[in-house]
Amino acid sequence: MRAFEKLPQQFQCDEVRHYYEILSGKRGGLIAKRITDIILAVIMLAVLIIPIIVIAFAVKLTSKGPVLFRQVRVTKYAKRFKILKFRTMVENAEQVGSLVTSEGDSRVTKIGRFLRKYRLDELPQIFNVLSGNMSFVGTRPEVVSYVERYSPEYYATLLMPAGITSLAAIMYKDEEKLLDSEENVDETYINKVLPEKMKYNLLYTENFGFFSDIKLMLKTVKEVFI
Repeated sequence: MRAFEKLPQQFQCDEVRHYYEILSGKRGGLIAKRITDIILAVIMLAVLIIPIIVIAFAVKLTSKGPVLFRQVRVTKYAKRFKILKFRTMVENAEQVGSLVTSEGDSRVTKIGRFLRKYRLDELPQIFNVLSGNMSFVGTRPEVVSYVERYSPEYYATLLMPAGITSLAAIMYKDEEKLLDSEENVDETYINKVLPEKMKYNLLYTENFGFFSDIKLMLKTVKEVFI
């Protein structure tokens, strides 16, 4: 981890220091986390390469637009990166709607609904994990405009890489349903949903442990497929 004084300015506050000091005492767990990410990502890529290719062709053949959806998100130390997902919405969806998706969102394609249901659209994030911008477990990366509205304590969730899955993601797996009836989806997400998710994200950060990550990955598989 960086020295506290070398963190971005918005991190250098008492609210973040509390979590920083906790994580500083868990350097071994953080190293094990990164090594596990690399090994697991390589194994998954080898095992899932054929399904990934099949999904790519299915996305390309069933709707107009690129196979991959790329969007700037925020990860460790407020670094910006492009998250990779299989495209599940119509081309240029961000220009005709909100940054988050509600259950009945007409922008989602037919195959996109299937991919979202089983989180198969997240598979390309294996490459984000290999690059070090993401981890298998950690706070889900938010878009820049949402991060710019973080309260000071929320920046503590950016002391570790963003994750493909998280405790908050499991607890809010039906997030799209919660936003379905809202008139202003973005504002509802920022003012109501995000603060609740952050409670779980901060709890995860405060209680980070290597074996806890393993349990969260197993719980994610259970929630999605069982």
